[in-house]
Amino acid sequence: MALNSSVTGLWTSHRQRSKLNLNSVPPPTPPSLPTAPTDELLPVPDLLPTERTDAPPTAPTTPPSQPLSPLLESADPSSTSVPLSIDAVISSPRKRPAPASKASTSKRSKPTPVPERPPPPTRLSQLGGVQPQIDQLLRAIGRPLRFPELYLRLGTKPPRGVLLHGPPGCGKTMLANAVAGELGVPFIPVSAPSVVAGTSGESEKALRGYFDEAAKLAPCILFFDEIDAITPKRDNAQREMERRIVAQLLTCMDEMSWEKLDNKPVIFIAATNRPDSIDPALRRPGRFDLEIEMPIPDEAAREQILRVQAEKLTLSGDVDFRMLAKLTPGFVGADLEALMTSAGECAADRIFHALSLAPTFPVYPALEGAPEGDISMDDAPLVPVPETAIVPTFSSVFFSIPNPLPAEALANLSLTPADFLTAIPLITPSSKREGFPSPPSTSWSDIGALHGVREELHMAIVQPIRRPEVFKRLGISAPRGVLLWGPPGNGKTMLARAVASEGRAGFIAVKGPELLNKYVGESERSVRAVFARARASSPCVIFFDEIDALVPRRSDKLSEASTNIVNTLLTELDGLSERKAIYVIGATNRPDMIDPALLRPGRFDKLLYVDLPKGLERVEIGRTVVNREQVPVRGGLLGDDWRGVEELLASDRADGMSGADIAALVTEAATTALRDALGQAMHHSHGEDDLHGPSTEQSLREQAEAESIHVERRHFEEAFNNVGRSVGEGMRRRYEALRRKFEGVRVRGKGIEDEKENISLDDESNTADAGA
Repeated sequence: MALNSSVTGLWTSHRQRSKLNLNSVPPPTPPSLPTAPTDELLPVPDLLPTERTDAPPTAPTTPPSQPLSPLLESADPSSTSVPLSIDAVISSPRKRPAPASKASTSKRSKPTPVPERPPPPTRLSQLGGVQPQIDQLLRAIGRPLRFPELYLRLGTKPPRGVLLHGPPGCGKTMLANAVAGELGVPFIPVSAPSVVAGTSGESEKALRGYFDEAAKLAPCILFFDEIDAITPKRDNAQREMERRIVAQLLTCMDEMSWEKLDNKPVIFIAATNRPDSIDPALRRPGRFDLEIEMPIPDEAAREQILRVQAEKLTLSGDVDFRMLAKLTPGFVGADLEALMTSAGECAADRIFHALSLAPTFPVYPALEGAPEGDISMDDAPLVPVPETAIVPTFSSVFFSIPNPLPAEALANLSLTPADFLTAIPLITPSSKREGFPSPPSTSWSDIGALHGVREELHMAIVQPIRRPEVFKRLGISAPRGVLLWGPPGNGKTMLARAVASEGRAGFIAVKGPELLNKYVGESERSVRAVFARARASSPCVIFFDEIDALVPRRSDKLSEASTNIVNTLLTELDGLSERKAIYVIGATNRPDMIDPALLRPGRFDKLLYVDLPKGLERVEIGRTVVNREQVPVRGGLLGDDWRGVEELLASDRADGMSGADIAALVTEAATTALRDALGQAMHHSHGEDDLHGPSTEQSLREQAEAESIHVERRHFEEAFNNVGRSVGEGMRRRYEALRRKFEGVRVRGKGIEDEKENISLDDESNTADAGA
């Protein structure tokens, strides 16, 4: 109480002395400092004038000694807390405005400016071979962005999202950029992996930020590249964060509705090469209304892409783009662009070769006629040795070229057809790297004999792929499938690979059992995936090796899983899905085990029997194997040794040998020749130490190169005693019976089940007689 009375008396005497009116505005004079400490001493905060917080900063410049002395003298000497509180209050007004300003700035933060998203510089004229996809995309998103009044008048809602899917390098990202650049709307690219953050909640926050930005820039396009990285199927998600990201994306897409954005559309475009791994909730109307497939370009599309990419190139004028399109099956847009780059490198190598200096020869000192004693290298004359000419390396040529290049050298520099032909083998198609089908390297020259089967396959598959317009004009529908069957080892797989190579088509080799899976539904999904991949890279040849293991005859004894696989394959062969330019070839040596429904027209139209080779056919196969493997026969294929081998192959001694048996015969003969050479080398070696010494391998290699090991007739005759036959006599008779049976199906029009003759290869007498 004493302290309060003292302070009250002090405040009353101070008001009378300074005659300060609390209701008036304080004068902007420097003597206003005495009021600062006095009003801080008030115990009641309501009496503090509000104007004190706005006092000019020049007030503290007045010396505080004059106004503080009367205050200290009038204070109660018995109270020691008053001077301490005065010191604390004097220093507080100087520090109070700083935190007040910080608090005000945090509460009144300025809104973050929306970054500018200009349209991409890419245009539709820079694309080629994707005109159908451009039309679909413009029809889906072009009209809502340019003519929203159409939908306001009709009262309908425009599409909101498009999913672009296809193999890598087909131009999905470039198509999205080109459409946005052509429409002139803001484009927000989002790399899906960049959304994923390490802290919980940051990924969802990043997604919300992209959608908020799109809402402010509407109308605009929001593009998600590689969207499968953040939208896996929630049933198979490994972490809870992945499920949250998918849920957040679904919620944000639903919030970008036509009504909530004042009829300003925000279009979503996503790109992926794995559409089946995306959560099914995204692939419904209202989110991704349309799915556009970007397939591997065909021959016509590749020609258009080459013409578009070659507009900025300096060409010689005689480049045949149609021929280049035929020579580049399986190439996507990125591969064709790499082809242009590689052709430019070939042209640069050509001009470097023309400007390179002549190769130099090393020189050595001439020592002939030199005096005895020490010889100085400086005194010896230099003699050129042209026998050991040094081949110039690229580094030596590179630094010898003048910089800059002469104008006359650049005047006639252009890309020629030879540059493109040189660059094609240097490019590996992306489809081959990613597991998509690509043409094999087998050709007809790798196959001997089988002329009848080759002609049938040529007309059934190769010609429809090469000349589809001729078949269409004549109203001829190409066979859907061809079944190659016969004894094992006759080249059925090589025939299928050669057909795909000659037709310049993609090739998918499927081993029958590899599609089988222990989980329910996985085998059927694998069959559908094979045909989906073939449709994406048509023209394509699907080859089912050992197809009898995949589609056995359906019966009550067959399991439900195997029956579902057969049904799935039958549906894919002639079901509701369009199978354009997709040819199926099956190979089996057990046609009696295949389901009869697979052998009707429309599925496997042709049944081609690959028989065992006859006498002259065996000779041709042997010649083909020797050429392909480059076996060194003494005298070559025109020498006496090979003539003797041909007589052996054409004789009855080789009757019943398949193509695989003849290839094994050639390999065994070459092995016998090598064994003889190694035995002679070991016979000439002296002692066990020489045999196991470090120079044994080198001596054998030098001796083989010096003596030039050759395969002779006696080696083939010895190999005949070691190589047996794959097909015995009993199995041959049963294959002939099966041949008559299947040929009768086509002639008499009966089904296989109508045949009374029960022919099967399951018999003990069907085993191969190796000693025959």
